[in-house]
Amino acid sequence: MNKLFKSIGIIIVFLATATLGLAQGDIITAKDFSKVIKDKNTIVVSVQSKKNYGVSHIKGATHLDHKLLYKDGKPEGLLKSADDLAKIMGENGISNTNTIILYDGAKDKYAARVYWILKYLGAENVKILEKDMKAWRSARVPLTKAPAKAKATTFTPKVNDAVIVDMAWMKSHLNDANVVIVDVRKTDEFTGKSAKPVSPGHITGAKNLNWETLVNAQGVLKDEASLASLFKSAGITSDKTIVFYCATSVRAGLPYFVTTTILNYPNVKVYDGAMNEWASVSSNPIEK
Repeated sequence: MNKLFKSIGIIIVFLATATLGLAQGDIITAKDFSKVIKDKNTIVVSVQSKKNYGVSHIKGATHLDHKLLYKDGKPEGLLKSADDLAKIMGENGISNTNTIILYDGAKDKYAARVYWILKYLGAENVKILEKDMKAWRSARVPLTKAPAKAKATTFTPKVNDAVIVDMAWMKSHLNDANVVIVDVRKTDEFTGKSAKPVSPGHITGAKNLNWETLVNAQGVLKDEASLASLFKSAGITSDKTIVFYCATSVRAGLPYFVTTTILNYPNVKVYDGAMNEWASVSSNPIEK
């Protein structure tokens, strides 16, 4: 009988652990982080601003400026080629074979952007560190001002075209009932009423879900049930192909992260050119 209860207990613990893992997706807790950083194959990458990195960052974390990943000129925010991106990653000590842990100080906006880029490049083991300073202190996550420079390595890209779309794809799917296009900017940008930044409106037919509604007042991701409700209420459901965009698609990273790793949506993409590219072509349909 004792063996039976013991077996049942093991099963319950396993199910609870599995459920917890499902809920947190590719978020790594501060407690787990303290364990995994001992692995030599793990690299911690700060994508906070260079200024904030200089003030304080996790000990051993290398700094990556996400702005280095975009082409020069207009439209702003277009990704560089996969080979160029891979070279930048390698120069910053990031390999596609690493366990890559990202964090920032901006509601995970930049961490999630780089997460999506790494997934586009085919990196398999990418995590975002939970943003919970109380948990950081409890787990004694070490902080420092001293910069860290990871040794250059090789990043071999295995491009995943399933997570990215271009303007031609967008044009051909504007009236596709199986595709939901989602503008993740603030409502006044979506409606074209924003004075700063100036916005012409949104891609015709797009739905609106402000990316900032995914986090609480402390900038921490909301729980799974709340996130699921937000997307469902906005008409963004898992049975459709979902395409996120903003002005440059930087803000599209967190909705991509949430839907793919926490809510397990099977078909999610980001429009790389975003509103900046779309609005640069006068014949592209825009509404307010």
